[in-house]
Amino acid sequence: MPQDDDATVFTMNGVTKRFGHTYALHDVTLSIPGGAVGLLGPNGAGKSTLIRIVLSLISPTNGSVTLLGSPDARPMLDKVGYMPEHDCLPLDMTAVGFVAYMGQMSGLDGDVALERTHDILDYVGLGEERYRQIKGFSTGMRQKVKFAQALVHEPRIVFFDEPTNGMDPKGRKEMLDMLRDVMSTGKSIILSSHLLPDIEYVCDDVVILQDGRILMHDSLERLLDAKQVSVRIVGDQDRVMSLLRDRGLSVEAQGSMLIIEGGIEARDIFEAAYEANSHVSYLYPHAKRLEDVFLQAVSHHD
Repeated sequence: MPQDDDATVFTMNGVTKRFGHTYALHDVTLSIPGGAVGLLGPNGAGKSTLIRIVLSLISPTNGSVTLLGSPDARPMLDKVGYMPEHDCLPLDMTAVGFVAYMGQMSGLDGDVALERTHDILDYVGLGEERYRQIKGFSTGMRQKVKFAQALVHEPRIVFFDEPTNGMDPKGRKEMLDMLRDVMSTGKSIILSSHLLPDIEYVCDDVVILQDGRILMHDSLERLLDAKQVSVRIVGDQDRVMSLLRDRGLSVEAQGSMLIIEGGIEARDIFEAAYEANSHVSYLYPHAKRLEDVFLQAVSHHD
């Protein structure tokens, strides 16, 4: 989806990443706008690799990347926050010590870093635990420490890689609400997740990845606004499907049902059934879910 340069967070042009003989990304071309963008795909789809390449943590095998218009991410990293997927915390440090250190690493003066650290730890609910060593923290608490260090330096853009991993339902809801709070302050966020409800709750745009390839990229609103109708035909289902496709509609057979998308009118369905010497026994319009979009994209790829 094309975007104005001023609104673009990062771009990838023909990016491939290979580890030995294994391809993690295949010829990815992408332009990511500001706002809240979800990277959606199963584990192993290439989401984390994509983020690490954008942040210059690893280099692509082929292709080029820009971050905030710069072909080299490193000068821009003080404007970027990153919450990695895996637990990479120094267990012998306290929460306040680690987050303040990360603030200084991102260019903050020591006193400013410490002040912001206290504020962000209070915000994430770790104010009472700030002087405890991280090794005594639960998984949910460690996720909050990672969240805090990603935001302590007030970045313009924050990358969150599977931020709700290992969290119980209450902690997961708290994390998702904090992500929405971040977005409401005007920051851009990139949320990588294999959990469709997380993406649907937080994001404006969605990129669907599978096997290192981009299957789909569009606004969540457009993806979910597409009209969809379930129809059961008594008679020649294949003929009806062919006639509807001739009308420019997207039609898929799912068992005894036809799933029809596009600017569909009931009259088109009944006319096609009549022409095929068949009739409609069931017709139901329904709203699409992100799960429907994801499964359809993956099935077409397979």
